[in-house]
Amino acid sequence: SVNSYIIAIDLGTAFSGYPQVKRWGQEKGLDTPKAPTCLLFDEQQNFQSFGYKARDTYIRMKAEKAKKSYYFENFKMSLYGKVKDSSIAAVNGRTMKAMTVFTEALRFLKEDALKTISTNSNNCEFLPGDFTWVLTVPAIWDDSAKQFMREAATQAGIVSKGSEKKLVIALEPEAASIWCKKIPAEGFLSEDHSRTALQKTPGTQYIVVDCGGGTIDITVHEVLRGGALKELHKASGNAMGGQTVNGKFKEFLREIFCDGVWDEFEANHPGEVQKLMYDFTFMKQVDQEANFSCPHNLIKAAEKKKPIEKFFVQVKDVSFSDASVQISQEKMRSFFLESLSGITESLREILKKKIEIKYILLVGGYALSKVLRDHIKNQFGSQYEVLCPYLPQEAIMKGAVMFGKDRAVIASRKSGYTYGYSDCDRFDAAKHKEDKKLTNSEGDWCIDLFTKMVEVDQDVGFDKTKEYIFTPIESKQKTMEIRFFSTERHNLTYIDDWGAEQVGQILVEMPDTTGGLKRQVKLELIFGDTEITAKATDLLSNSEAMVTLDFISSKDVRDDEFSR
Repeated sequence: SVNSYIIAIDLGTAFSGYPQVKRWGQEKGLDTPKAPTCLLFDEQQNFQSFGYKARDTYIRMKAEKAKKSYYFENFKMSLYGKVKDSSIAAVNGRTMKAMTVFTEALRFLKEDALKTISTNSNNCEFLPGDFTWVLTVPAIWDDSAKQFMREAATQAGIVSKGSEKKLVIALEPEAASIWCKKIPAEGFLSEDHSRTALQKTPGTQYIVVDCGGGTIDITVHEVLRGGALKELHKASGNAMGGQTVNGKFKEFLREIFCDGVWDEFEANHPGEVQKLMYDFTFMKQVDQEANFSCPHNLIKAAEKKKPIEKFFVQVKDVSFSDASVQISQEKMRSFFLESLSGITESLREILKKKIEIKYILLVGGYALSKVLRDHIKNQFGSQYEVLCPYLPQEAIMKGAVMFGKDRAVIASRKSGYTYGYSDCDRFDAAKHKEDKKLTNSEGDWCIDLFTKMVEVDQDVGFDKTKEYIFTPIESKQKTMEIRFFSTERHNLTYIDDWGAEQVGQILVEMPDTTGGLKRQVKLELIFGDTEITAKATDLLSNSEAMVTLDFISSKDVRDDEFSR
C-alpha cells in the first residue's frame, strides 16, 4: 500500500535531496544524488527557486537585482548552538525569518518529491498524508533545533495537526550507520574484500563519522543479535565540516587580492563568488594542486589598483598565468588543517573510552575529499579499519528510509540529558527549604521538587514506557499540572536549581472530586526516538492530556493558564 511508502528528506548544509527516484542537475550536464541547498527569494521575500536553478539564476543576476534579492546557502548551520527564532542572513547580508527559509526549503522538497513520484507512477495524484516522512538532522543539534525542524515541516504542509506521527526525525549519523551495517565488503572504497557485512557480526563495535558541510557528527554503535544497533556513546562532534575548508580558501583569496579588491568583488559580483565556491567543492575532493580561471570581474577590480601579476608576488604557494590561478598542493592541504584537527580531537575523545572499536566509517559529502580520508587513515589506521562507502553522501538518505520502515533498528540510545518533573511532598523542615513551603487546608507541602525520570548517559530502550502515579494536594483540586525539565547535571533537588530548563508541561482535568486526596493521575512517558512523549490520565474521569516534550519554550515563559 502507498501508506507504507517512505520519503526521506535530507536537508543538508551544502546539498539536499531525497532518495531513489530523483537525480539532480541533469539539465546542467551534472548527475548528482543531491542538489545544492540554495534558495532564492525575490525582493518581497516570495520563494523563487531551489537548488541548481536558484544558484544559476543568482549567478546570472545583474548586480543591482542581486543586491535586492535574498539568496541563501549553508543556512542550516544557523540552527547549530542555539535556535534562532529570529532571522538568518542571506549571502548579501539581508535577513529573513529563519522559520520562513527552512519552511520554504522543505515545502519545495516535499512538492518536488510528490511530483517525481506521481510522474513515475502513471501520474497518480498523491497527498503528503499518503506517506511517512523522515527528516534527517545532525545528532549534535540540541533538542530545540530538532523541534524547530518539526515545526518547519508542519508549516511546509508535510504533516498536519493530528498526523504528527507521520513525521519521523532521524539523526544523520544514525541513519548512515543503519545503511552501512548492511553494505557488503565490496560496497566500500577499500582493498580488503574479505569481510562480511557488519550486521552479520553481532558484538562488532564501530564509529560512524558523518562528515557534512556544516557539522561533523559522530556516533558509536554495537551490532546486537538480529542486527539492531545499540548506542554506546552519546552523539558528539563539532562544527568543523567541509564549509570550514571553504572558509580557509576564501580567506586565502582575500589575502592575495588585498587592499579591499576581494571585498569589492564579493560585494558587487556575488554570483561569480558563488560559482567559484561551487567549483572549489570539486577542487577539494582531489589531493593535488588546484587550477582555476580567475573570474573576469575579479581581474578587472584588481587591475584598477595595479597589474594583476603584482598581487601574486608577495604571496607564497600561488601563481598566475593565462588568466588562471594555480594553488600548490601544500597550500590546498593547509585549508583542511583546522577542520582535520577538530575531527581528530573528537575521535580521540571517544577512543579514550572503554569500548572495543573495530571500524571507523566515514560518510557524508565531505568524505569525498581524499585529504580527509587519508588523514583519518594516517591517524587511526594502524589500530582501526577506516572504511568509506562508495557513495558516502547517499548513505544518510538511504539509511533514513530504512529507519522510517523500522524504528526499532536502533534498540537503545544514550540519554543526552537528565530529565525530570516537578513534584510535591509533605513539608519536612529538616530537609526542605523554607521558601518552598505551601500551606493549604490539607497541611504543609514542599513544592517544586525535582524527581528524576532518566539520567544523562543512561541507556534508554526504544519505545520503552515508564509509569508514575500522582495524587492531588487539595481534595477539591480540579486540574493537575506537571512540568518537565532537562539538565546536563546528574542530580537536582529543586526545579529552579541552576542548569535546569523547562521543556514542557501537561495540564490534566480532574472534574470528579470524589475520593479527594486519594484520587490518582497516571503519567506515562514513552522514550524512543529523538523525542519523549508524556501522557497523563485522570484515572477517575479518564480525561487525558499529552505533550511531546517541546524543547523550544524557555523556562521563564509561563502561560497564564498554568499560573492559576
